Amino acid sequence: FTVSPPASLHLGNLEPVYLFSHKGQSDYAPYFYDNGPSSTNGNMALFSISEDTPVGTQVYILSGRDPEGDPVRYGLTFEKGSKEYFRVDSKSGNVTLIQELDREVSLLMRLFSIYRVQATDKDIGSGGSVSYYLQTSPFAKFTIDGHSGILRVKPGETLDYETTPTHFVTVVAKDGGGKYKGKHQVLTSTATITINLIDAQDMPPSFIGTPYFGYVYEVSVPGSEIFTVYAKDGDQGNPNPIHYSIMNGSDGVFDINGTSGCITLTTYPSLLKNELYEIKVKDYDITMVTVRVVDLNNHPPTFYGENGPQSKFEVTMYEHPPAGEILRGFKITVNDSDQGANAKFKLRLVGPSRVLRVVPQTVLNEAQVTIIVEDTSGIDYEKGPTLSFKLLAVEIDTPERFSATADIVINLLDTNDNIPKFTSEYYIARVPENSPGGSSVVSVTANDPDSGPWGEVKYTIYGSGSDLFTIHPSSGLISTQPWTTLDAEVRSKYNFYVKAEDSEGKYSLAEAFVTVLDMNDHPPEFDEKLLEKTMIIGTPVRVEAMDEDAESPNNVIEYSIMTADPDNAFDINANTGEIKLKPYIKSMEIVQNITKQKDCKWSLVVQARDRGSPSFSTTAVVNIDITEAVRPGPMAAFLLKSRDNPMKALAMVTVIISILVGVTVLISTALYMRNSKSNRIMPTRRIIKRRPRDQPPWTFRMPTITFNDPAEKFLIDNPESGRQRTSSPRPKPPPPSAPSLPPPPPSNTRPSERPRAVPTISGALASKGSKKAKSSRRKEGNMSSALVSELKMKLEQKIIESNQGYC
Repeated sequence: FTVSPPASLHLGNLEPVYLFSHKGQSDYAPYFYDNGPSSTNGNMALFSISEDTPVGTQVYILSGRDPEGDPVRYGLTFEKGSKEYFRVDSKSGNVTLIQELDREVSLLMRLFSIYRVQATDKDIGSGGSVSYYLQTSPFAKFTIDGHSGILRVKPGETLDYETTPTHFVTVVAKDGGGKYKGKHQVLTSTATITINLIDAQDMPPSFIGTPYFGYVYEVSVPGSEIFTVYAKDGDQGNPNPIHYSIMNGSDGVFDINGTSGCITLTTYPSLLKNELYEIKVKDYDITMVTVRVVDLNNHPPTFYGENGPQSKFEVTMYEHPPAGEILRGFKITVNDSDQGANAKFKLRLVGPSRVLRVVPQTVLNEAQVTIIVEDTSGIDYEKGPTLSFKLLAVEIDTPERFSATADIVINLLDTNDNIPKFTSEYYIARVPENSPGGSSVVSVTANDPDSGPWGEVKYTIYGSGSDLFTIHPSSGLISTQPWTTLDAEVRSKYNFYVKAEDSEGKYSLAEAFVTVLDMNDHPPEFDEKLLEKTMIIGTPVRVEAMDEDAESPNNVIEYSIMTADPDNAFDINANTGEIKLKPYIKSMEIVQNITKQKDCKWSLVVQARDRGSPSFSTTAVVNIDITEAVRPGPMAAFLLKSRDNPMKALAMVTVIISILVGVTVLISTALYMRNSKSNRIMPTRRIIKRRPRDQPPWTFRMPTITFNDPAEKFLIDNPESGRQRTSSPRPKPPPPSAPSLPPPPPSNTRPSERPRAVPTISGALASKGSKKAKSSRRKEGNMSSALVSELKMKLEQKIIESNQGYC
């Protein structure tokens, strides 16, 4: 609010007025009338009031309405803890002064209005009523009256030019809403307000760049500038002029310019009693200026050698000294004849980075200079036979910063510290086959940066296949041996190692890969010049030629028919060499109609040509016996189909044999298991009749088999007969004698007692190897095995019969 004359007064502590609808339910909010700042009724956004207005005077009438015609009520709110100067009647809106106004008591009583925004809406009714609000921000310092659009500083907030000289506020204007096309909608519009603050005198000046130091030299004269202080007003938007003055500490020998802040000497340096002065300077702030009286710096640093001042130092040494080694060839001294701070300087080396370092780095008056190796790899003859550095001595604390420079030169001697290195790890070459002996293959290169004999490289080769190649020991040119030619059909790939070696045996290796390029030097060849084939109508026959060239397209063959008898009867597959009858020849009747021969044997000349350049070809005569297909058995049909693919037939036969062998093994295993269970002595009860004691026991002797003559190896020699073999046909051998029974037990019976049967236990043993023997006999399958088997069976039968006679 602004106050009208006679006194200018800002009323404060009054929050925005408000009004609300009296009705319980409302679709639209009520609003104030905005009648302008000179009006005495409306929204109370702007109005004037005299300071001497009596208490109880009605100063304003709040006026507003509800869009729906409902009664409205009015109210005022105040900041907590502040004085309430006004009171409003809630029904009539009359605002009355209830506290006495006094400008001298409180100059700022209310947030002064900043700006008023205004938006118009051409709609009528609630849709034409406009209210305002600010887009929310966590750092918002402003508020706006929702009805009048008056922008104010938010209560409790302050604006600081030094912190934020400019603010940006976004205001949103919103209508009261209404229906449009059957739907309720509220329309809004936004505007941005830029608020520029005007700086107020609320910040004191301060010195910039403290602490301050000044120096007085022996050559200074009265009026010489010692130092200039500088202060800056804190209110940069509207700064005040600054005045400088010396409070104390100058002892009358220093003065200061009140406007510029320049401190000057007022007497000769020789009259100064102190070496250090601390001068207090004041504008609004207070600072200290320290002034030191120093000696004149009139001597620069100087480098000395063994014979006096020297600007170049040189030494000769071997490359790659160990890290940390002191270069003792240098005898360097540095000196500054000034005293105190004028004699303090720093040493440093300028040159290849981190190769050498100098000790000490800070010198006062004089020091012996030591140079130490830091990076041994940087002292390399191959990088350069000479290293050059600059040794600098620069004063530290003097205004003049005098300096001195000396050249450091290191002449390097080479050592054999490198090995030969190939320019590539792999060398790849392609050589046409049948190249004459001594042909160049590839040239390898290895470099040894060492000097003299250490840098000379000798080449050798070794490894599998290297015997067909040779290398020039100096140039590194790899060639084929004079006595050999390379053949891609024999071997197309070679790889071996190349060795590069210096005079002391240091070496490195590279690998060479040589590919022999195939040349078309072999024509295709058929197995025979005359080929006999049998063709079943509907089934092709195949001819095949071989080309001994190693690579495509030299060994790729194309087949064609040169001539045929009869003509136009055959087709041939150019890639596979399969020959088949023309599609119209489907039966022997058609064949017999074409030819007059009864055997139906036709001939054609087939050419096999490779795809090389130049191309080679060969021919073969193919006689084809034409026949008609019959219905063979499954095996015959399979073998007939596989006649051009013998490996397929062999595989099938192998599978069949494997199955038969497996079945045989299973049967043999089953028989073996059965026999193994039966090869046990089983007790048998028998009744054996006693025979007379005077009857001689039966004996059985196994006939012997002699092998004196291979032709008679199955003749049986019976020792009991004593007959000799003659050249006459051999008589049938007599049956063997039955084995004798065991002697009867001693008889304890009387002669008149009847003999009785005695139970005995007997058994037979069968050999476990009988199954294996039978299997071996089956495998032999000759006459001798049959004879042995027959003899054994007769012997076993005779024994059984003999035993049965005593049961």
